[in-house]
Amino acid sequence: MHDRYLEQLNILIPIHQQIAGFNPALNALYPIAVVEGDRFLIYDSAADQSHYQFVKTSPVPMPVPKGVRAAFQLEDYGSRIACVVTPEVFDTREGYVTILHEFVHCYQYETCEQELKQQLDVAVQAQDKGDVMWEILYPFPYQAEAFSRGYQRFIAAVSRGDKKGIHQARTELRAYLGVHDFEYLVWQEWKEGFARWVENSVQDILGLCINTGGLTPPFSRVAFYAGGAALIDFLQLTDPGLVDDLPRLFAGLNTPDQQN
Repeated sequence: MHDRYLEQLNILIPIHQQIAGFNPALNALYPIAVVEGDRFLIYDSAADQSHYQFVKTSPVPMPVPKGVRAAFQLEDYGSRIACVVTPEVFDTREGYVTILHEFVHCYQYETCEQELKQQLDVAVQAQDKGDVMWEILYPFPYQAEAFSRGYQRFIAAVSRGDKKGIHQARTELRAYLGVHDFEYLVWQEWKEGFARWVENSVQDILGLCINTGGLTPPFSRVAFYAGGAALIDFLQLTDPGLVDDLPRLFAGLNTPDQQN
């Protein structure tokens, strides 16, 4: 009975083979936990990455809503980072690309995410308070008119490839937001913006429509998915290796005017 999702999971294998090598973040397959009621059905890839296999069931440690697409550690599976989804993700080809988006987060976690967080006072303070949800629930001023106008100017400058305009918009945003809010913005552009950039690159390779969600107000955290992906696309035009080096990419997002 635990094999019920293996056929759907193994549809991912040829998709992954088609795009593996595009970016280091997609080189590996990661564990996938399918939420079914109050339990996880945990699957992992074979050593040669030729197929997925069922590993174990595990109790869900918290309520998980339908539609969840996330990457987090599975305490009951050696605290390994995994992609966590509900079954309808397998209903569309785009759903499989969403799984790859979460694989990017697994890669970020396994390579440099924890070290980069230590460079951010907003992250260190959240950690000191034991706030494990700060990345999702941070009280960012999304609806403030000054931010909305400034981020729209930034997105417009990126869309027209205006390096001077990008620098001006980022300078104004940094001044308005202050240290912690701007740190949060850059962090989300790096973490979610990069995953969105990879996601859209894969969509393009597979002949699917790219994801433009978040580009227009009213803004939410998803704005940083879209804005980060757009800025990454702009930066890698003149420095293609940037997307293969996540610490350097993080620095580039923080000070994009210093890129060549």
